[in-house]
Amino acid sequence: MTSPSILRHPDFRRLWIADLLSQLGSRLSMIAIPLLAVLTLDASTLQVSLLRTCETAAWLLLGLFAGAWVDRIRCLPVLVYADLGRALLFATIPVAAWFGVLSLTQLYVVLVLTGVLTVLFEVAHSSYPPRLLDPDQLLPGNAKLAANHSVGAVIGAGAGGVLVQWLGAAVTIGVDALSFLWSALWLRSIRTPEVAPAKADRPNLKREIAEGMRYVFSHPLLRPMALNTATTMLFQAAAGAIMIVYLVREVHLQPGTIGVLSMIGLGGAIVASGVTEKISNRYGDARTLLLSSTGIGVAFTLQALTAPGWQVSWYVVSMLLAGFCIIVCYILQVSTRQRVCPPELQGRVSATMSFVSWGAAPIGSLLGGALGTAFGLHATLWIAGLAALAGNAFLYFSPFRTLRTVPATQSADQSDAI
Repeated sequence: MTSPSILRHPDFRRLWIADLLSQLGSRLSMIAIPLLAVLTLDASTLQVSLLRTCETAAWLLLGLFAGAWVDRIRCLPVLVYADLGRALLFATIPVAAWFGVLSLTQLYVVLVLTGVLTVLFEVAHSSYPPRLLDPDQLLPGNAKLAANHSVGAVIGAGAGGVLVQWLGAAVTIGVDALSFLWSALWLRSIRTPEVAPAKADRPNLKREIAEGMRYVFSHPLLRPMALNTATTMLFQAAAGAIMIVYLVREVHLQPGTIGVLSMIGLGGAIVASGVTEKISNRYGDARTLLLSSTGIGVAFTLQALTAPGWQVSWYVVSMLLAGFCIIVCYILQVSTRQRVCPPELQGRVSATMSFVSWGAAPIGSLLGGALGTAFGLHATLWIAGLAALAGNAFLYFSPFRTLRTVPATQSADQSDAI
């Protein structure tokens, strides 16, 4: 008998709609903000890279602590207030543009503050479904929420570029503000009571964080996976920080064209979400993880071939390959982490892996801006791509090289068995 769709659960449906709106809005700003800086404020390469740094810096500063804090409070109020806060902050940008007082300083401040709210939102969002759904509903529920990332990436990237060309970058950011407000209203309509977590008698935040980090960096599979992910994220952020500048100033593309090409490229992410399980079952999850991670480095290297004329097609090819391989790699990394990590450490190990990956992003953005200023945009894309490809050495010189399937670990004491 076919199980009923998880979307028939009224409160999960509200959560799913709110999440989709947030994903779409975030993708609009990812394109609109750097275009606003380049086209309206005539920002330099380094100044544009600083925007991406401000956007992700909170992960480096708060990522580990946010997980422990959210575990001790109700998640739904955090989600609602984080969305309302982001709506208010992003709304200041079109207002300032309307009165002719918009500056890069305002963009930096807005992105730092919304970055903090985004960290709190994302951590609370990942902890909320178990408090809303029954255990047998978690798998289909998480699958629906994960699909929003791919849908938001594809639709938001295309819509962002087109809206910037039609309405202007500042107005497009105003649309993002409305999406967060709408998301908050959907979250506010959830009626299922959320029970507050029991408070520990004597919580020790430093010890709990240290245990998660110690487990990751002493594990023969998690350690190389974390180092590889950090390297990939570092140089992905370096390339991403200057890519809009490169496409506008050296490839001479219009905002709408950038959006449409990005939308086509990100289609690989949707394909990956449907075939990862089949590929993994046929070739083994360890081998597939190794190959998909290598594919990410190859994709970022191909990105450097992008140039005016027919060579713009390399941007589409690289985006297709990157989108496909990133999703495959992400799914298998999460599966590996859950398989080898004992239940008592799942939350802290997850927080550590998120900190390692997202913490590298602001550093990478700064690096991209510095390299772009010193060596030029095209040379920086080559450096970032080849460095991301070289980061796979962490996996190739690890047990992943000889494994077909990742073995399970049942307790913290068994991590040395691999």
